[in-house]
Amino acid sequence: MKKEFEKRILSSLILIPLSFFFIIKGSFLFNFFLLICFLVASYEWFMMSKKKYYHIPGHIFLIFSFYSTFFLRNNLEEKSLIIFMLIIIVCISTDIGGYIFGNVFKGPKLTKISPKKTYSGMIGGYLLAIINVNIFFNYSHFFYNDLIKFTHEVLLIVLLISSTSQMGDIVISYFKRLSKIKDTGKIIPGHGGLLDRIDGMIFALPFSYLLFILNFLK
Repeated sequence: MKKEFEKRILSSLILIPLSFFFIIKGSFLFNFFLLICFLVASYEWFMMSKKKYYHIPGHIFLIFSFYSTFFLRNNLEEKSLIIFMLIIIVCISTDIGGYIFGNVFKGPKLTKISPKKTYSGMIGGYLLAIINVNIFFNYSHFFYNDLIKFTHEVLLIVLLISSTSQMGDIVISYFKRLSKIKDTGKIIPGHGGLLDRIDGMIFALPFSYLLFILNFLK
């Protein structure tokens, strides 16, 4: 257990800065990074769902999810980086907050689909997402023309994206159970497969894309 935790921390310390490098750089570097992630995620989904009824719908969803990711980072001009960073920070913070609070406080299980998910973890995910977005906005002038305020509207968006990310985690856990596997792969030490790590993001990003289309995320 301790070794797995150490692997998880070390992998995160490498992957998170690396991911933010490509996100901040944008352009062809980000698109190349996104393409690699899409190919790996598609392969993992193929391996876990082949010959299952949800095989094709899953691939269609992944295409929509990664298209939404491409759009949000590339097609919003000067706002693209700040909006994309907001979404990613919420997803990562939700995941870390859920893991830490869930392991420290434990308590009632959130759902039978994903036994490790607890109500304390859910609350921890919300809290860390709110705190980290606040911190990010305090330094937003490094990425945007002006300092962005944390308003009631932003709070609502953070809670919605965090909720979608947590639901995405549960949905992928459900399909892993149907496929009778523990992890979607072994590419990331301590974490499993890429889909195990981005399960919340692949739901939060298309949800955020729909928020943008509906004029809620500007």
